[in-house]
Amino acid sequence: MNIKKNDFIDSIADALQFIACYHPKDFIQAMSSAYDKEKSPAAKDAIAQILVNSRMCAEDRRPICQDTGIVNVFIKVGMDVQWQTDQSLDDMVNEGVRRAYMHPDNILRASIVSDPIGSRTNTGDNTPAVIHTEIVLGDKVEVHIAAKGGGSENKAKFTILNPTDNLVDWVLETVPKMGAGWCPPGMIGIGVGGTAEKAMLMAKQSLMAPIDIQDLIERGAKTSAEKLRIELYEKINQLGIGAQGLGGLTTVLDVKVSDYPTHAASLPVAIIPNCAASRHTHFILDGSGPAQFEPPSLSDWPDITWKAAENTRHVDLDTITQADIEQWQPGDTLLLSGHLLTGRDAAHKKIADLFAKGKSLPTGLDFNNRFIYYVGPVDPIRDEVVGPAGPTTATRMDKFTDMMLGKTGLLGMIGKAERGPTAIESIKKHKSVSLIAVGGSAYLVSKAIKSSRIIAFEEMGMEAIREFTIENMPVTVAVDSRGGSVHESGPKEWKQKIADIPIYNK
Repeated sequence: MNIKKNDFIDSIADALQFIACYHPKDFIQAMSSAYDKEKSPAAKDAIAQILVNSRMCAEDRRPICQDTGIVNVFIKVGMDVQWQTDQSLDDMVNEGVRRAYMHPDNILRASIVSDPIGSRTNTGDNTPAVIHTEIVLGDKVEVHIAAKGGGSENKAKFTILNPTDNLVDWVLETVPKMGAGWCPPGMIGIGVGGTAEKAMLMAKQSLMAPIDIQDLIERGAKTSAEKLRIELYEKINQLGIGAQGLGGLTTVLDVKVSDYPTHAASLPVAIIPNCAASRHTHFILDGSGPAQFEPPSLSDWPDITWKAAENTRHVDLDTITQADIEQWQPGDTLLLSGHLLTGRDAAHKKIADLFAKGKSLPTGLDFNNRFIYYVGPVDPIRDEVVGPAGPTTATRMDKFTDMMLGKTGLLGMIGKAERGPTAIESIKKHKSVSLIAVGGSAYLVSKAIKSSRIIAFEEMGMEAIREFTIENMPVTVAVDSRGGSVHESGPKEWKQKIADIPIYNK
């Protein structure tokens, strides 16, 4: 078959625009089932926000998450395929990525930086993709493509166990250490065997498969890998980590296991999670034209609406005081209104460099008695104030926390996931607070943002510091002014509750 250059490029571009805005149907169904059975109010609320956000994105064709991912492409090229092109395969893939992420009607956030150990300069168009190519029998081109968020990718783990070590024990020790930055509930892919790079590759590829653990449980496992899938699915959920790490019944929607023959002295094991912004699709080109992608029907989403709990506090960030935040406790839900500043890793590093040189903050940048939101939003389109603007992982800012609280007068922080011991100690010392917004509800959160303007570091693009005016932005207290953490208390509570439920305590 003859595969035309433009058909291939258009298929890559269209696939990336498609997965940015539409969850796979199997994911929607699995999340809906998790919502129905969830008993933890905090986790149920988080899942509701994710599902409502998902439907909103499908209706308006906007990105599910502000982190529109690093592109992963797995290509199988038939040996009888003929190409009509003047570009290499990798160049065609990257041209498709470029077109998708710079599409004027639906801009996707460019997150890729070149010179990763040096200047870390944003490439501006989210290229290059990470591409894996196989030459196989046949006359077609088969493509699996995913946009992998940094929050989940950063939680990838690898080890080489001894052949007699217990793989299940290692996984159950490792998953809690991954924290909540991968935005559970989602999928976990596990690669076992081969070599170090083969195990990681299998773990990543396994995440391209549909969610089917309930079908597997119903029919019964037939292989060692299937038995391991069921055992890990049940035991990981018994950990009580829950949605967003708040504690609950569902931590994983599915566990995938791929294996490969390995050296007699080795047992390589890789874990890669997929977050609540599960973005992947599959297409085949046979020379008849570009791939076509069919969105899920809106009837595939459950009839769920989200509203704040009755005991939710309304907070005015423009008049808030130290005494106010000292009343909050882990797990309290808040609706924030007023003004806040934004900033991520690069902005914090730049501030640290200024202080190290004895310089002051840029004119107009004042953190005193204010909150900072860890976010890098998608560019707005049409009449939007800002594009999808969900939280990034707060843990990455831990090393800057004491500097920000001690030197800038910052009052509190908003991100996603847990804070580490160093940050919690600083929060306790300064009587500050750390809040979380739901990862995976970026478009929903953006609707609470009523205005946006750049305050400092405009040259850093999505990493620039902005001032948002917000109205009723939903958040939860993650770490209170006394150092209490909901990411410690929530999973601990629900792990015990699950152990007390006969159906889970087999």
